[in-house]
Amino acid sequence: MMLPKPLWLLILLLVLTPAHAVNESLAPERATGWQHRDSFVAEHSLVVSAHPLATQAGMDMLDHDGSALDAAIAVQAMLTLVEPQSSGIGGGAFLLYWDAGQQQLFAYDGRETAPAAARADLFLNADGTPMPWQQALVGGRSVGAPGVVRMLELAHRRHGRLPWHQAFAPAINQAKAGFHVGPRLHQLIASGINPGLGRYPEARDYFFTAQGEPLPVGTLLRNPALATSLEQIATQGADAFYTGTIAEQILAAVTTADDNPGLLRQQDLADYKARERAPLCRPYRTYRICGFPPPTSGGVTLLQIMGLLAVNPLSIRGLPDADFSHRLTQASRLAYADRGRYLADSDFIEVPVSALLDPAYLQQRAQLIQAQQDMGSAAPGEPVTLPRSDDQAPELPSTSHFVIRDAAGNLVSMTTSIEMAFGSTLMAGGFLLNNQLTDFSFVPEQDGRPVANRIAPGKRPRSSMAPVIVFDAHNRPIAALGSPGGSRIINYVAQTLLLMLHTDLPLQEILHQGHVSNRNGVTELEQDTAAEQLLFELQERGHEVKIRELNSGIHALRQRADGRWEAGVDPRREGAALGR
Repeated sequence: MMLPKPLWLLILLLVLTPAHAVNESLAPERATGWQHRDSFVAEHSLVVSAHPLATQAGMDMLDHDGSALDAAIAVQAMLTLVEPQSSGIGGGAFLLYWDAGQQQLFAYDGRETAPAAARADLFLNADGTPMPWQQALVGGRSVGAPGVVRMLELAHRRHGRLPWHQAFAPAINQAKAGFHVGPRLHQLIASGINPGLGRYPEARDYFFTAQGEPLPVGTLLRNPALATSLEQIATQGADAFYTGTIAEQILAAVTTADDNPGLLRQQDLADYKARERAPLCRPYRTYRICGFPPPTSGGVTLLQIMGLLAVNPLSIRGLPDADFSHRLTQASRLAYADRGRYLADSDFIEVPVSALLDPAYLQQRAQLIQAQQDMGSAAPGEPVTLPRSDDQAPELPSTSHFVIRDAAGNLVSMTTSIEMAFGSTLMAGGFLLNNQLTDFSFVPEQDGRPVANRIAPGKRPRSSMAPVIVFDAHNRPIAALGSPGGSRIINYVAQTLLLMLHTDLPLQEILHQGHVSNRNGVTELEQDTAAEQLLFELQERGHEVKIRELNSGIHALRQRADGRWEAGVDPRREGAALGR
């Protein structure tokens, strides 16, 4: 396979350069834009993440005979440094892990939790109306107890091969040496996407120049505070984060955040527990698709979409395909309607997962899909009788996803997030703190009926994160994928997965396809892509259509017919794939 010279040089330099203190003049971040459509192919091991330095950190673990889980720790630690706006140790994650030795799939929940003092009116004004989003977002009020460090430690005890501390070395060394600010980070700082980014001195001093300008592209950005935090976690374990000096720094930032302090306290951090969940799997054609159960809505809603489309034969006759796109939007309408009413943290409220995925229920719902007419806003179904009102959570797009395969056949599919770009904009210990509590419904009840995703002490906010691993008829894992994108994550993953299972397109070609999204509202077509060609045909079928930027970050891998493994990097971001 021939790669274009710039990409070939990047891969070669990443392979040949040590993971610690990579010289970024040799591995510059690429600007947001379309990458080459060839897939990266490897024999045994692959790492695909949203930044070349994170990919290299994960590959370094595999080169030292580490497991896919060891590589995941290294990737997440490095992303905290080089992609701080999207994820980090101040946030949470969902991890699917295929253990090839045990022939078993594991699901680890590192979602944030609400403070013990949180109540259902956390985001309500004194008159009972919901707070403006900006007021809720910025500051300590929106910060939940971070979960990713405790989750990775839990998974490492079972699946790690290298010492815990070794996985943090690349990020520690890079934080001390510094990394060069790339076009995407600069653009996000300059765009004002998070209105609070310049509000607090720690983040203002880190992301802006002394003159108050966004850090220019190419700025060498060091983070000694993060290096210190990672060193403490590496040597003392997750307790250093939840009960040590780092915890004190987190609490100081949250409780002193000017006029919007938070409720997080020492006991909330000390009491945080990562959970092992039962993976959520359902058949599709000859495959078995496995996702994550609640508290994320991603697994259930994705499997609903797939189940609705399986009722009648699905064919894709070339792209863009109006028939396929129409059917996808209709199935999405139905699934998102159910999502808004029923899905939340199942530790706190009954979530009728089995009923929502029952084939008879899906067949009944699928009858609402018409081949030539948009159904308009879909009402939730009634797989069970529950007095519920629909959710009202903003859930904004940020997040990161990475996939890993090691030489032993272990697989990671992990979606990780601090929620909004730059999170709450509070920094502690060199990293940003999440704003995940705004993923709860701002309105706790309507007409006397509770909202499933209302806030409660210790509860995990509903998410749309949707890590996926796909198995063939012989229970062999053949693909892993996921994406950032807020509540559109489910649409991005569904479209990608359907194209993977119904076409013979190269994986990288699939990731270049323009997105079509519907969350039970307007149908969105990705601007500056071939998806725009669907505008008039979908309008003729009754769709209200909007053309807009749909900035996913899908990273995927799958096994090819020749037994080798193929990686896909979303061209809309600055990711990279490496393999052996």
